[in-house]
Amino acid sequence: MSGQNIGVIGVGYVGLVTGVCFASLGNNITLRDIDEAKVARLRGGDTPIYEPGLRDLMAEHSDRLNYTLSLEETLENSEMIFIAVDTPPTYSGDADLSRVMTVLDELERTGADSRHILIMKSTVPVGTGERVRSELNARGMEDVGYVSNPEFLKEGAAIDDFLDPDRVVIGDYDRGHGDRVASLYEPLVAEVQRTTVPSAEMIKYASNAFLATKISFINEIANVCEEVGADVSVVAEGMGTDSRIGPAFLRAGIGFGGSCFPKDVSALKQLAGNSGYHFQLLTSVIEVNELQKRRVVSKLKKHLGSSLEGKRIALLGLAFKPETDDIREASALVLAARLAGEGAQVVAFDPIAMDAARERMLGVQMAASPEAALEGVDAAVIVTEWKQFAEMDWSALRSRMKVPLIIDGRNMLDHEALRAAGFTYEGIGIIPDHNES
Repeated sequence: MSGQNIGVIGVGYVGLVTGVCFASLGNNITLRDIDEAKVARLRGGDTPIYEPGLRDLMAEHSDRLNYTLSLEETLENSEMIFIAVDTPPTYSGDADLSRVMTVLDELERTGADSRHILIMKSTVPVGTGERVRSELNARGMEDVGYVSNPEFLKEGAAIDDFLDPDRVVIGDYDRGHGDRVASLYEPLVAEVQRTTVPSAEMIKYASNAFLATKISFINEIANVCEEVGADVSVVAEGMGTDSRIGPAFLRAGIGFGGSCFPKDVSALKQLAGNSGYHFQLLTSVIEVNELQKRRVVSKLKKHLGSSLEGKRIALLGLAFKPETDDIREASALVLAARLAGEGAQVVAFDPIAMDAARERMLGVQMAASPEAALEGVDAAVIVTEWKQFAEMDWSALRSRMKVPLIIDGRNMLDHEALRAAGFTYEGIGIIPDHNES
């Protein structure tokens, strides 16, 4: 079914991608945000985030996209309203639901009614739906529908993830409300899983926690590989061919970051704790991820000496992953701070995330190019696996570096070619001179 009138409250990463993709399916979309500058940029055809293909898709379907500061306008123009506000972590590790509750306050004032269905896209803890349903009833909005429809978008591939999803999860209290939400996805070839609201909420958290666990597990294996002379890339390949395991998220590196995994793993751990259960596995997943980032410093000291005072270190890549400008919980933030604490001078480059990083990485010199970042450095650390770093002529760049040392935090470079060119190479769980028989 197409041509639906859909509202989106919260035009951040999830909200904007959701709205634009639904517009591409022929729906009329009203996107509401409280940030005047953001709304002005969107009305001008600009995007506040970097996501491949998003700006073009916005332009192509601009006649079906309306950006507003007004919740009243959103309610008037829409029957189904996605809530896509932030739920950042609190100091305790719980998800902060204050923005969700603010939406309920506004809906009460503006008069949401029986023709409206609220659809939760924000990642919220199990039990949030029950709380929201109770609040709606208590505020005289018992006729307003509520459905849980968690998002599963990977930054850098969000449009493809939305239009060609692995699954669509819909949790409802009223079958008819769930049917209406399911109808929005009919143009897509997707498996739709219908369930309860608590189960839908848990599917999101459990999925992210399991993927984060795979990352921490392979990083632990990588660390053991370094001790015993095995090659983690070969080990991961052998593991991934097992259909029970699969190859995804078995790439060793310096840990996960971003807006989802760290937040959601902590929130699920806290949720379990609040319920009286100690989720020991997730405690270890978090600890491994934090320690993994710091192993880079140990690798630098292994080659440069016990003191990094005055050493000049280049960080190549600042975003938490390629094809995004998102630096939330990025490994580069931890590395830059740790290196500065060791007295090192840090220079950095990222093809997209430089502006976002400047506000968070005071004291770090931002280079105009990766080549400029390497000038006179004692070591280069690959932090984000941008393709252009693998495509650089490293042999020609060796002379720019004071010390030809590369710490490849993503195992993305050709270590044999680098060693042949005279570099000292350190990967994560890779033994460069290991010869397979």
